[in-house]
Amino acid sequence: MNILGKKKNADVVIDVTPRTPGEAEPPPPPVELRRPSAHVAEVWLNRPDVRNAFNEEVIALLTRTFTELAEDDELRVVVLAAHGKAFCAGADLNWMRAMADFSWEQNRADAGRLADMLWALWRCPVPVVGRVQGDCYAGGMGLAAVCDVLVAAEGVTFCLSEARLGLLPATISPYVVRALGEQASRRYMTTAERFSAADARALGFVHELVAPEALDAKVAEVVATICANGPKAVRASKKLVRHVAAEPLSAELRADTAKRIADIRASDEGKEGVQSFLHKRRPNWLD
Repeated sequence: MNILGKKKNADVVIDVTPRTPGEAEPPPPPVELRRPSAHVAEVWLNRPDVRNAFNEEVIALLTRTFTELAEDDELRVVVLAAHGKAFCAGADLNWMRAMADFSWEQNRADAGRLADMLWALWRCPVPVVGRVQGDCYAGGMGLAAVCDVLVAAEGVTFCLSEARLGLLPATISPYVVRALGEQASRRYMTTAERFSAADARALGFVHELVAPEALDAKVAEVVATICANGPKAVRASKKLVRHVAAEPLSAELRADTAKRIADIRASDEGKEGVQSFLHKRRPNWLD
């Protein structure tokens, strides 16, 4: 992707899989971290042979990768993407076979790790842009739902398929219901129907729907748009939306939002942004 940003660490691919000294060269990592610029990170699911289904290793790597990215003060945006024909098919079959013999306590611990992974993505302080190039099922819907901006290719299908297996999308539900909406979630969680990317776009789950060949260009456009904004303002805006969405309209909320705008107006970035606009010059965060 042609991404806007400083060229520090450009085109670096980072293997995030733990390894002991002297260990033989392993197969490609199931999660791949790329840093095309200092301001941009790309996290790629890299199990195309199993439709990017996740298992314990993928869950642990995604949790660790996003936890570490959250500590990067230079970071402005993360792209969540996948190699192969599918974005994510949910749980890996071998993982599911192992779970079939789990006790209740083991199932609870396993589900807790998945919940922690989704929380790590959700709490990422910068926008997460989802690049959905292929089908997105079950737990993959949770990954899509935590994204702040979702760009999908035409022809992609989505499905909350858990009920077909006598299960339910419990750990992903807080994120899916927020992103898809309560009414649509009631339908698609109980029917386990597939729905198209066009339907997802109409429901507001997908923000941008493009031809497959235009997917990377649209993702790059969204990334560049985010990187052009004040980096602290973007982080503060993401926090603002989540705070306001969870609060009732009240005197306390009015006071809180007034304080937030006063704080950012008085900040160095806020002053620089206003002055650059008034004097018709580039703000310093684009230098």
